Amino acid sequence: MTIELDRRTALQTLGLGAAASVLGGSPRGDLAFAQSKDSVTIGWPSDVPSWDPNQRFTPDAQPIFKLVFDQPLDQNEKLDLIPKLVTKWELAADGLSMTVDLRDDVVFHNGDKMTAEDFKYTFFERIKAGHKVDTVNSWRKVTDVETPSPTRAVMKFNSPAPTAPQWLAFLGSFIVPKGYMEKAGQDAFREKPVGTGPYRLVEYQLNARIVLERNDAYWGAKPKLRRITFDIVKDPSARVAAVQSGQVDLTINVPVREVERLKREPTLAAEINPITRVILLQVRNDLGFADPNVRLAAHHAIDKDALSKAFYGGVATPLSVVATPGSPGYLTDFKFDYSLDKAKAALAKSGFSPEKPAQIKFAATNGHFPSDYDIARAIQQMWKKVGIEAELETIEYAKYFELNRGAKLPEATLYSWDNATGDPEIFSGYLLNPKMPFSAWKGMDVGEKVMELFNVADYGKRIEAYRALNKSAVEAGATIPLLQSVITVVRKKNLNYTRYANGWILGNTMEWS
Repeated sequence: MTIELDRRTALQTLGLGAAASVLGGSPRGDLAFAQSKDSVTIGWPSDVPSWDPNQRFTPDAQPIFKLVFDQPLDQNEKLDLIPKLVTKWELAADGLSMTVDLRDDVVFHNGDKMTAEDFKYTFFERIKAGHKVDTVNSWRKVTDVETPSPTRAVMKFNSPAPTAPQWLAFLGSFIVPKGYMEKAGQDAFREKPVGTGPYRLVEYQLNARIVLERNDAYWGAKPKLRRITFDIVKDPSARVAAVQSGQVDLTINVPVREVERLKREPTLAAEINPITRVILLQVRNDLGFADPNVRLAAHHAIDKDALSKAFYGGVATPLSVVATPGSPGYLTDFKFDYSLDKAKAALAKSGFSPEKPAQIKFAATNGHFPSDYDIARAIQQMWKKVGIEAELETIEYAKYFELNRGAKLPEATLYSWDNATGDPEIFSGYLLNPKMPFSAWKGMDVGEKVMELFNVADYGKRIEAYRALNKSAVEAGATIPLLQSVITVVRKKNLNYTRYANGWILGNTMEWS
């Protein structure tokens, strides 16, 4: 059955506002259904944090940024590092420098030629100038970027930077134009962003709509689609209605039960794909979780197999460490037990029981990833059985980042941790480094071990140490990994796209058949 939405109902259901475009467009007066064969409309769960791609590390914005901006390195479908703006890279054996060679045929959308000076500006000069960008964390070790020629740059580090190549393809590492940004200023750049990517931003309505047009002067492979529109639809039920009614051609992160239902629609294809994210509980080491007995009890009480079967049809792999199967930090010989008896015994050591429960606060998003709030409610009930009373609060995806940066997350927060590279530093390293704004955990017992690993240049030694850390951190109750994350995708059956192991949905790979 196809759901028919009139214009007023569609506007209300999809939550599409009438904010004017900062690029000069007018408020939306209608909704575009049934795109032509050279365009696509995507229902997306969240807006970009801003149009400065270096400013905020927001995983769900990455597939949008990758259409407007380019990164020095890229990843293929299997997540191998491949050249992009950088054609060749070499990390020194001691990890203290990295030389990159850049393409000489790349121009920004405004016609400026990209050179090593733009690379230096992005990864060193912006940070040194005090710009409020998250790259200050990922590239904090950079002491200089030498530019011996317009197509060569040499990054210098104050301590070994073993994951520098991976970061050139990860969050926030998009090259921005030095000349344009310095002339226009940061605010003007965010109003009218300029990148080197396969698409240009032509219309933007905050929390409502993003319209991209193909960059026909693009240096790389030309996308098949001329126009890509993102409708920002935060509510997962509204995204289901949008794709079923034809308002959007593709959407993501809808409940698994809807995927199973929509598979039966003759015009739609629906998928559940495991990806390199980890669904976990970020935990604090204070407040109601200051007691390790309570943290460990909280972990023992969670039936991960039941969560996977109930909410993901058994597709999501239960995890005992913060690493996905096949990634370097994953452990095949360690399992953290689901045991109600162990949970109750741990709580009893600290004087808690179902009759006298430990009190904590618990946060979760609703619609950020499939079944997130339902999982949180199930965990809340599992905890209640053993003697943990959790006050559950719903937070917006954007609010999560604000609270985390301000060290204001509650004792436990349900989150899907992104790591498109698979490297353990970007899993447990950034999750548990108390000096990082991404970490809710501030305990130095685990934190000191983590910080030491950030300076290990030898790959084999580093991976072995992270595997040991992954086990000991869980045994200390510093983190509670739950499941390998999945992405649900519903699309028109004749719309094809490239599937990436990290869950990227990239418009420049789409085409109609």
